Amino acid sequence: MPRTTIKVCINGGGVIGKRVADAVSAQPDMRVVGVSDVVADWRIKLLAQRYPIYCSLPDRLKAMQRKVEVSGLLTDLLEDVDVVVDCTPAGVGAKNKPTYERAGVKAVFEGGEKHEVAGRSIVATYNYEESLGARFTRVVSCNTTAMCRVVGALHKSFRVKKARIVLFRRCCDVWESHKVGCTNTAVPELHVPSHHAPDVRTVIHDLSIVTMAAKGSHNLYHMHMAMIELTKPVSREDVLEALRDEPRVVLVYGEDGVRALNSIFELARDLGRPRGDLYEIPVWGDSVSMDGSEVYMVWACPNESNVIPDNVDAVRALTEAESDWRRSVEETDRTLGVLSKLY
Repeated sequence: MPRTTIKVCINGGGVIGKRVADAVSAQPDMRVVGVSDVVADWRIKLLAQRYPIYCSLPDRLKAMQRKVEVSGLLTDLLEDVDVVVDCTPAGVGAKNKPTYERAGVKAVFEGGEKHEVAGRSIVATYNYEESLGARFTRVVSCNTTAMCRVVGALHKSFRVKKARIVLFRRCCDVWESHKVGCTNTAVPELHVPSHHAPDVRTVIHDLSIVTMAAKGSHNLYHMHMAMIELTKPVSREDVLEALRDEPRVVLVYGEDGVRALNSIFELARDLGRPRGDLYEIPVWGDSVSMDGSEVYMVWACPNESNVIPDNVDAVRALTEAESDWRRSVEETDRTLGVLSKLY
């Protein structure tokens, strides 16, 4: 790793932003220079105990100053950073891009933005090199990240002929359950294929994939159910071994009592992770079954946290602090306590 420290700004201190801030702070080669936002709610007040707080919009400055100490405006913060990680709500990052361009800083966007905003998308274990030295990159959504890690593991090992995946999505993030969500129903996404398949191809460009999605009334993670046709028959043990070997993918088993999303949520908390976060994609090993060259399996997608390691790796890629994805992933996973086996 380089001796110089990468100076990072986090724009947006919500679900993803606060987690990225803490993950970046855990890296020996990075430092959070400040966190910027437009409100000063309880989340920002807690972040203010650890990081300098800035205001993203001049017209929100006075309102923020009444509740929290503000070190300045985002434009002031950008004068002394190498990379900004934009964790603002979907669509806002695209509006912020000209500000970053004028400041001459590199930027990481999140999956709520379109691929075209950055011109490249990243899942560090699959296409890290595409973002090396770039001005901008986009960490894809939690669902896309999960699919790229799991399906990507099989694609690298055996080549995937076609992947068909059904997503059962949580209705909303836990923190906003009082505002949005759905009760006693399931809401299908009526556009088929859903937007997830094209998004996966921004990372795994040659993958044949179709996705369908529905939203349920729960708020603990997403669930993916996959039917993956390989180019040749392989054994079930071959598939399990490929998953075991893939960084940031782990196997869990219903026979161990891990039978549902709530089980995995509780398991993550028992690991003692900050906020009970799970960075790995847990695949139910006992769901993996074979029919010739076709594989069937089910996995969970920890929507609040699985993209956090990729944000750290994206910072290294943009700054060329590390050219080898393996070394960056190993360092990120070491500092965050990412495991190859949860129990």
